[in-house]
Amino acid sequence: MTDEPEESDAELMSRAGGGDLAAFEVLVRRHQHAVIGTAAKMLGSHSRADDIAQEVFLRAWKSAARYRPEAKFTTWLMTITRNLVFNEFRSTRRATLLPLDAEEDSPHHEIADPKQQPAGVLAAGSELQAAIDAAIQALPEKPRLALILRRYEDMPYEDIAAVLKTSVPAVKSLLFRARNELKESLAHYL
Repeated sequence: MTDEPEESDAELMSRAGGGDLAAFEVLVRRHQHAVIGTAAKMLGSHSRADDIAQEVFLRAWKSAARYRPEAKFTTWLMTITRNLVFNEFRSTRRATLLPLDAEEDSPHHEIADPKQQPAGVLAAGSELQAAIDAAIQALPEKPRLALILRRYEDMPYEDIAAVLKTSVPAVKSLLFRARNELKESLAHYL
């Protein structure tokens, strides 16, 4: 273990801009779960999220020399993620999306000890998670992304506003509407 301070994202990106692949690999390891998780929640497909994440980091690598740390690196990275996810929606015009629980590698897929919880409790939890995922998928793009970034990535309102290219009050309004829609969709579970 070393006592050296950890390099900031901006410092790593600056090194990556000079062609330092090792610095960029640190950034990928540091942020890949957030990018994949956000894309998976938005798309409802973990395998497609992996493809999007690869494209996000490929674009980040190609843009490394031009990167300027005017905003947080995570905000810049989530903006690339947003653009690719929204492009995916527009190009495929998906009418229905599978809930994340339909895939084994879902972020919600957990292996529980059957001795710890009765089967009915496990089934109810799985059913509720599937309903939550479906309700999130039913939200429009911007409110869905705002909700995912706030709830699952714990991103501050200001950063979400930067990613969505809107104001903080608009983000709060999007989140308010998204939460109300989720409450209505999940009313029979609450």
